Amino acid sequence: MKEAVKLLRDSGIQLTPQRTAVVESVLESTTHPSADEVFEMARRKCPTVSRATVYNTLNLLVEKQVVRAQILREGTVVFDTNMKKHHHFIDDETGTIHDIPWESLEVRGEQRLDGFDVREYQVILRGRKKRT
Repeated sequence: MKEAVKLLRDSGIQLTPQRTAVVESVLESTTHPSADEVFEMARRKCPTVSRATVYNTLNLLVEKQVVRAQILREGTVVFDTNMKKHHHFIDDETGTIHDIPWESLEVRGEQRLDGFDVREYQVILRGRKKRT
């Protein structure tokens, strides 16, 4: 809870029990949750949280650059708390999204894309995670 309160304060977002529950849910998630998944987690912490509050709080967090909204699952926006440069691997079998360290992959040739000014990029890999 302390981390959620600090994040809200540092971001200049007004503290409410509902917003704190949303932020706690996002920070505690080990996945890249959708807004609906955040809503379900936040409801367990604060039964009075509304879907609108979840969406509004997530949008504020994106605006404040605390989380990143991305479409990594078909037709679904997910929220990523890892703000460092990284890539993603999506397991075809489970749908689980894994962070891949930036330095694990090398992308070349973006400077040669004539007519494009590349500001950022990431690689999204899809397949099956090997079972160990």
